[in-house]
Amino acid sequence: MRSSGILGIVLLCVGALLLAFAWRASQAPVDQVVNTLTGRFTDATMWYIIAGAAALVGGVALMVARPR
Repeated sequence: MRSSGILGIVLLCVGALLLAFAWRASQAPVDQVVNTLTGRFTDATMWYIIAGAAALVGGVALMVARPR
């Protein structure tokens, strides 16, 4: 397997892990109260979501990219 494919798999795993952290953080009582009052998640939860989504997209892109 080429190195970009391996890096893609690693990024997929990291992205999934970050999204799991984001989901657990969003279920915390403090985050639920903040979401109820403001309609938004806390900054930390949003960064987990953004970083997890970016890692997933990057991982998929690296896995499907064809070598030149």
